[in-house]
Amino acid sequence: MRPVKIKNQRFDIFVYRIYRLFSCAVFFIFYPLFRLYTRITGQYRDGLGQRTGRYRAGVTDRLYGTPRIWLHAVSVGEVNVAGAILDCLHKRLPDCSLIVSTTTEQGFRAAVDRFGARASCIYAPLDFVGAVKRALATLQPDILVCLETEIWPNWLHEAHKKGIRTALLNGRISMRTINHYMKIRPLIRSALSHMDAFSMIQRADAKRIKMLGAAPDRITVNGNAKFDVLQKRADASVKTVMRQLYNIKKGQKVLVAGSVRNREDLILLDVYQKIVRIFPKTLLIIVPRHIQRATAIGKHVGEHGFSYRYRSTLGSGGRPIYASVVVVDTMGELMATYSIASIAFCGGSLVPLGGQNILEAAVWGIPVFFGPSMEDFMDARALLDTSGGGIQVADGNELAEKMIYYLNNPGKAAATGQLARKAVATNSGAAEKHAEVICRILASGK
Repeated sequence: MRPVKIKNQRFDIFVYRIYRLFSCAVFFIFYPLFRLYTRITGQYRDGLGQRTGRYRAGVTDRLYGTPRIWLHAVSVGEVNVAGAILDCLHKRLPDCSLIVSTTTEQGFRAAVDRFGARASCIYAPLDFVGAVKRALATLQPDILVCLETEIWPNWLHEAHKKGIRTALLNGRISMRTINHYMKIRPLIRSALSHMDAFSMIQRADAKRIKMLGAAPDRITVNGNAKFDVLQKRADASVKTVMRQLYNIKKGQKVLVAGSVRNREDLILLDVYQKIVRIFPKTLLIIVPRHIQRATAIGKHVGEHGFSYRYRSTLGSGGRPIYASVVVVDTMGELMATYSIASIAFCGGSLVPLGGQNILEAAVWGIPVFFGPSMEDFMDARALLDTSGGGIQVADGNELAEKMIYYLNNPGKAAATGQLARKAVATNSGAAEKHAEVICRILASGK
């Protein structure tokens, strides 16, 4: 067994060296072209220098406490998780310095809004050796923490060289993700060999990270910190504001279709046609997963014979909408919009795209519908399946049939919604456990 292990280690190192050379080549070939593109179009200009590991002095000015903790969150969802974990860390380590990095512009804005002066918010460096070395030399973290599925070989190898501890928190490895990672398993295995801890969401995630090469004695299962995030964000005042914005009357039925992807809106409009034959005053709110699809969805609504408005035209609220459908063309309002739903559908699931976060709807105590494709959110689906708070459907016909049933039976809908809400409430507390992993690593010394 030992010779085989040594042989694997040598092969992994060889594969990593190829990746290192490849990533350098890609950077030097494409970065100049990308920079020219940003100058011409103005897109992606924000934080361009930081993506190459160049941070101005102002970024490190507030990093005067110890230990220095760097959390990497890709976009808005991971920023919220980072917030829940960092709230717990502040209680345990009140003098620590915090760095939060993001990849997307939306994530960066969310981080600045969420953390303010509590943390230095930056754009993450590209996984190119030069950029990573500069970033680590400037920021000098005691620990680098990646959230969910963020595994970057150059980051982990360079951090290991500098004696910086590393961990994966709220770790999630979906079936689709592992199928991709298994194709480059030696590269991933070499990166994981340098990580000190893997704090995973559920047992299936722990099993998959082990398959990829993580050391079993470094793996723990600590739940999903998104439960903690959802509990805090499900404030009754949010529902009041949203009801005023959409001018929802007492007893009016509202169907919210969130994170709609590809051509799911066409399926939902067919479903809506069947619903309004029985409940003609039902309001349909469609929230696309990608905001740039709002115009195309509006066109589809009109082609189905329904009047519609865009969310951006609603003003301050309290005025009649005079439309059957509202297409949301603004960012960051999905969870708040779920608060006014009588019933909700979570997209990316009637098409083979792995689903979306159904718990953002469940926390409001409403029946949550989703399609058969939920590979990326198996833990959330299992939770609602077990509790009875979620309703999976095979296609648009079954979705229409079951939605009409629940709209016809408000008592059953309320009971199902409460089961969904309770399922989220009883599974909170993961953020504290993930924070404990960081503290344990730091306490163990370098």
